[in-house]
Amino acid sequence: MMSDSSPETGQSADASPPGLPSSVAPRLARRMACWLYEGMLMFGVVFIAGYLFGTLSQTRNAMDNRHALQAFLFVVFGIYFAWFWAKGQTLAMKTWHIRVVDVHGAQVTQLRALCRYFASWLWLLPPLALISPLQLSTGETFLAVLGWVTLWALASRLHPQRQFLHDAMVGTRLVSTVPVRAAAAA
Repeated sequence: MMSDSSPETGQSADASPPGLPSSVAPRLARRMACWLYEGMLMFGVVFIAGYLFGTLSQTRNAMDNRHALQAFLFVVFGIYFAWFWAKGQTLAMKTWHIRVVDVHGAQVTQLRALCRYFASWLWLLPPLALISPLQLSTGETFLAVLGWVTLWALASRLHPQRQFLHDAMVGTRLVSTVPVRAAAAA
């Protein structure tokens, strides 16, 4: 198993000089914890967006307009993530002290944040695309998604700066923003 320390400095992946973002991504466990927390927070976004959609479209049955609802949620998620990533962090990222920046350490533009949103669907689309052609059951779909997410996350270990592949593709990176006093105490 690879170490979470930088070979050049011997510092942990979460450590960075004061005022400068680390060139190595935060530890994978921390990024995945943030990812799971983001998923929980998205339940609130889905609830409010779904309620708004159902009210405005006068949908009475959950199966009516489901494709339109899915498209609406895709747009709402895109707005949510592009907006917050362009500001640097979502709420989950603030909680876990992670920030998204471009390859030079600058704030991400709205366009780059939107490209990151589209690229981030690589976490889920490949296994979901197998459902219909392979006629996967719910359990098989769950295992396919879980396996793919695990492989996608572990693939970040192959990147020189431990970045996720979708970040490398669009020119963004995740950096640690652990407060200096908290990093010194650890």
